Amino acid sequence: MAVPLLPRIALGCGSFGGIGSAPEFFGHGLGEDEALALMDAAWAAGITHFDTADAYGGGRSERAIGRFIETRGVRPTLTTKTFNPMHEGADQGLRPDRIARQLESSLERLGVDRVELYLAHDHDPDVPLGDTFAAFEDARRAGRIGAYGVSNFGVRELEAALAAGAPAAIQNSYSLLDRGDGDELLSVCDAHGVAYIAFGPLAGGWLTGKYRRGAPFPPGSRMTQRPEPYEALRTAEVFAALEGLESLAGARGTSMAALALAWLLDDDRVTQVVVGPGRPEHLEPVREALAAPLTGGERARLEELF
Repeated sequence: MAVPLLPRIALGCGSFGGIGSAPEFFGHGLGEDEALALMDAAWAAGITHFDTADAYGGGRSERAIGRFIETRGVRPTLTTKTFNPMHEGADQGLRPDRIARQLESSLERLGVDRVELYLAHDHDPDVPLGDTFAAFEDARRAGRIGAYGVSNFGVRELEAALAAGAPAAIQNSYSLLDRGDGDELLSVCDAHGVAYIAFGPLAGGWLTGKYRRGAPFPPGSRMTQRPEPYEALRTAEVFAALEGLESLAGARGTSMAALALAWLLDDDRVTQVVVGPGRPEHLEPVREALAAPLTGGERARLEELF
C-alpha cells in the first residue's frame, strides 16, 4: 500500500469534547464553539489535515469536525482511529465486526463518505493482526478509507504488523521528552516505506515553558487534569533540560515550543507532526517553527540537553 500524501503538520483534535479517549473526561475539553474557532484558525494558517479518533470525547471530536465541514463548506483531509471504548462499559478492540461498525459511525459523525487514513489506535492482543488488517482492506476496497495504519505500536509490534499486512503509517508519541521510538523504530519505518506520524510533540505542554521548577501547575493545564502520562517528567533533570531549552530558544528569538517543533521537523524520517493547541494563539509556535528551521549545531545541542 502506498504511503498516503500527508501534510507536514496536522491539527490534533483530541481536546474536542474531552481529553483524548479517557471516558472520565468526556464532555470536558473544548466545547463545540471553541473547537470551531480553533479549526477556523488552523485552516486560515494553512493546516488542512485534521487528526481525530472515534473515542475522542466519546465521539464529540468527530462531530465537531463534521460540524466544521458542514458549516464552512471546506473539506480537510482526515485521520481517524478506533480501539478505545466510546463510553463507560462499551466494547473495545480490533475485531473485524467492531471495525466495520465503528468506521461507519465515524463517517456518519464526520459527515463524509471516506477518510484518508484509518488507524488501529492501539495493539489488541486478543485479535490476530491479519484479521484486523483484512477488515481494513475490505474498507479500503469499498472506498471508505484511503489507507490504514497503526498507533501506539512498539518496534516489535510494528514488525509483526508488517508481516501480517501492509500498514501505510504509524502514529506514536515522539518529542524531545519522549524519544522511546528512537532510531530502531524510525529505521524500520524508513526501510519499509511506513509514514511516521508524531503526536504529543510538546509533551503535554512540558516543552512550552508552562511548567516551572518549584512553581504550581497552572490551573486548567494538563498536569491539573490528566497528569498520569507525564508524572515521570517531574524530575530535576527534566527541569534542567527545559531551562536549557528556554535559553537556546531565547538566543534564537523563538519560543520554546517552536524550537521543540523545529527539532521534529528537522528529521526527514518524521512524515507528519500532529499539534494539539488549546486555543488559536497556540498555533503561533507552528508558524515560528516553519519560519525558523534548525541551523548549524542546534540539533546536537538539543539532543545533548535531552
